[in-house]
Amino acid sequence: MCTRRIPSSSAPCGASAPARACHRCSTSPAGSAGSTRSAEQEETRERTMNKDHTILASATRRTLLGAGLAALAMPAIRPAWAQDKWPSKPVRVVVPYAPGGGTDVTTRALAEALGSSLGQTFVVENRAGANGIVGSEAVMHSPADGYTLMVVTSTHVMSRYITPNIPFDPLKDFTPIAMTARYPLVLMTAAKSPFNSLGDLLKAAKEKPGAIAQGTSDAQSSFTANQFAKRAGVEMIEIPYRGSGAYLAELTGGHLPVAWGSTATAMPLLGAGTVKVLAISSDKRSAFLPDVPTLAEGGVQGADFTGWFGMFAPAKLPEAIAEKLNAEVLKAMETPALKERLKNLAVDPTDLSRAAFASQLVEEDKRWQQADKDGLLPKG
Repeated sequence: MCTRRIPSSSAPCGASAPARACHRCSTSPAGSAGSTRSAEQEETRERTMNKDHTILASATRRTLLGAGLAALAMPAIRPAWAQDKWPSKPVRVVVPYAPGGGTDVTTRALAEALGSSLGQTFVVENRAGANGIVGSEAVMHSPADGYTLMVVTSTHVMSRYITPNIPFDPLKDFTPIAMTARYPLVLMTAAKSPFNSLGDLLKAAKEKPGAIAQGTSDAQSSFTANQFAKRAGVEMIEIPYRGSGAYLAELTGGHLPVAWGSTATAMPLLGAGTVKVLAISSDKRSAFLPDVPTLAEGGVQGADFTGWFGMFAPAKLPEAIAEKLNAEVLKAMETPALKERLKNLAVDPTDLSRAAFASQLVEEDKRWQQADKDGLLPKG
C-alpha cells in the first residue's frame, strides 16, 4: 500500500483535508472498499499495455523482416533492370587482330550500324597478338555485362589445336552471339608481280623449291597456305604476320611474293589497283570475283576453305542481352547501307540463330581436332 498523503487542492487554508488516491499506484492511502476495484483496474490496464507492446513488437519484426527480404532481393532485381536498360553506355568491341585487316574493316562497319540502331557508341579496339589469343584472353576476363564484345574469325575455334596451352577454351569461355558473315580466302600478289596466274606461281615454286615466300596473318590463312603447298606438291616458305594489315606494305611493294587474306582485305586493294588475285579458296567462284578461279580450277585439289566472322561475349552473358544482340546484329546485316559495304568487301552476310551458330562451332571443333590428329594443322 502506498503511504503518501496528498493534500486536497480544494481544502481551505489550515484545514485538514481527507487524503485522496495516489496517482502513482491508483490505490487509496487507507484501506477501503474501492481499493480492490482499483487494483483490478490496474491489473487490467497492465495486461492491455503488455498486449499493445506485443502487437507493436510483432509489427516491428514483420517490418524489419520485410525490409531484409527486400534488401536480399535487390541484387537479383538490379541485373534484370540493367538488362532491360542495355545498352546504357558505350560498348567496347575487341578485334584481336591488327588494324586494316578484313575482320577490322567489317567490324567497324557493323559497329557503326549497331550504334545507329541502339543509340550508343560501339568502340572498336584492336588488341593483336598470338593469332588472336591476346585479345581473346582479355575479353574472357571482362565482365559478362554486354559492354565488352569480340569479333573473331574461324581461327577462334582452331586456335587450341595450333597453339599449345592457350589460356582459354574457345567454346566454354565465351558466349556465341552471331556469325556475321562468311568469306573465302584469296591468294594475292602485287600488281607489278611477274605472276599473272596460279599456274605462273606454281611453275616458279617448282623451279625454285623453298625460294618463294607466302605471307599469312592468322591460323586460318596459315592452314590454307600450308594445305595449298602440300596439295600442290611445292615447297614454299611461310612468313607469319600479326594481321593482314602488317604485310600489306611489303606485299604491294613487291617485297613479299604472295600472301593469303580474306576477300575483305583484298577488295580495297583490288579497287586501288595495287594487287592481283591469283586464286580463291572456296569450292566455287565468288559472285563478287567472278573472274578469279578456284584452287581446284588451277589444279590444286583438296585445299578448299571458307572462313567466317563471328561475334562473342564473355561466358555467362545474360540470355536477354545475348538474344537482343543476336537480333540486332542480324538486323544490321540486312540494312541496305551495310549490305552494300559488305558487298564491296566480297563477304556474304549470314542469318544464323544463336543456337545454329553454337552448333556449328561444335562441329568445326571436331573437324579441327581430326585435322590435328592427321597432322594437317600448322603449329605456332
